[in-house]
Amino acid sequence: MVLSEAVFLGLLQGLTEFLPVSSSGHLVLVQYFLGVKMPGVTFEVIVHTGTLLSIIWVFWRDVHNLITGITKSVQQQKLFLLLLAGSIPAGLLGLFFAPFFKRIFENPLVVGFMLLLTGCIVWLIGRLERMTGRRSLREMNWGDAFTAGLFQGMAIIPGISRSGSTILGALLRGLDRDAAIRFSFLLALPAIAGATLLELVDWLKTGAWPEEYLSYLIGAVVAFVSGILAIRVFIRLLCAGRFYYFAYYCWIAGSFTIFYLLFYSIA
Repeated sequence: MVLSEAVFLGLLQGLTEFLPVSSSGHLVLVQYFLGVKMPGVTFEVIVHTGTLLSIIWVFWRDVHNLITGITKSVQQQKLFLLLLAGSIPAGLLGLFFAPFFKRIFENPLVVGFMLLLTGCIVWLIGRLERMTGRRSLREMNWGDAFTAGLFQGMAIIPGISRSGSTILGALLRGLDRDAAIRFSFLLALPAIAGATLLELVDWLKTGAWPEEYLSYLIGAVVAFVSGILAIRVFIRLLCAGRFYYFAYYCWIAGSFTIFYLLFYSIA
């Protein structure tokens, strides 16, 4: 892997992992339209570690309070259990429907239609955010966590945004904007960590360390920095009432993909 490819893939992972545009969907489209292939499980482990660290960097106070207060604070214990409850739906869907999702990852047309759906999700967030609920993170209950988790499970399908889906689920339950954002990104920690752990197990089975380790590390750094940027842009646009920008992007990208695959590629 050359350095330019590592930088491109790290940038793609960092930006699309957190912006409401679907990182998995963009990976499918990049592989189809540009012929760019992920170099292997080792690179995925390293880059996902970069994106994981970007969440910890931005939400360090929340993560620190959760870790240090899990044995001392009833509120932090409750939040920890809520995150576990929210992680269950996606875990079960991935466990029992893995072959189905694997087939979907090979179909860019599905990504096109799911990007249209993501555009609708993002547009709904913009509408709901104006009528935001009043319940804070401290007032979350099991139903809130499980609903957000179900919406996160939807995002296993490439083209559906994980961050957009979980925030929509939280807003529909009447949580305020801050609670929806914080819970969505904290919920990403076990999701990304779990995926990284599975990739790490596969990597350890091969026992191979890539010769291009420097390019891999640079890709992870790019994913880390771009991930921080993406999270901050995400929050700023949502707070500024301009979240609908992402809806337009998803609708355009999805429409182009569908039109190209159904008409131009056949011609």
